[in-house]
Amino acid sequence: MNPYLCKKKMELREYTPGAHLSSFIEAYWEAFASPGQCRMDKIVPDGCVDVIFNAAGDFYIDSLGLTLKSEGIYLGGAITQFMEARMPEHTRLIGARFKPAAFSCFYSFASLHEVTNTFVELPSAFLPAVKPLLHQPAVAFDRFFAGRYAAPGHRLLPVVNDILQSRGKVSVQDLTKTHFITERQLERYFRYHTGLGPKTFISIIRYKSASRLILEEHPARSLSDIALESGYYDQAHLSREIKKYGGLAPTALR
Repeated sequence: MNPYLCKKKMELREYTPGAHLSSFIEAYWEAFASPGQCRMDKIVPDGCVDVIFNAAGDFYIDSLGLTLKSEGIYLGGAITQFMEARMPEHTRLIGARFKPAAFSCFYSFASLHEVTNTFVELPSAFLPAVKPLLHQPAVAFDRFFAGRYAAPGHRLLPVVNDILQSRGKVSVQDLTKTHFITERQLERYFRYHTGLGPKTFISIIRYKSASRLILEEHPARSLSDIALESGYYDQAHLSREIKKYGGLAPTALR
């Protein structure tokens, strides 16, 4: 199917994990294209990694030249720039999005830095049984991950929480002082457990916060005001970051 004939925006449903898992899992989700429709969209950085089951149809990551094949299971690593994706009709993806640095609470895996900006195929043991997953994704995921959870064996979650609470307005130097950790250790932990360096992660969280403010408050508030509140030097700095991570000018986010 010609991608230029596709409609924009995939259809997306999100489900909230159970209370016992919500500190570690951001959301369960389904993305799909209805019969007779092809969807195109951008995948934008959020600092998270996803485990994805392609329940039907092929899904194309055009920016990488990759195809997530039907019935395949994949790990989507953290990304550092937007990616163009295409979903032909009848395609259905089911996924779990992990909060930053929480993936290792459920899986033993090599450094997540190895899958940054790409998708790798996984064995079936990484997901619940297919039949319940297809019919009740949230229920199946909750049961599956409740049985896999192990307390984190690293010191990164409190650091990540500080970055999230500050909306990306914190420096690496401040984090090392607060958490009594060296910059070298912080860099190593971040790359291993999130796939990103700490400066890149902070930048992505700041972008997410600024994008949310633009969607909620612009044009009632100027982009200059939003830029300063979000920790950018000026409106031009904000615009460059929005373009880099989201592929759009700030005024096109609405």
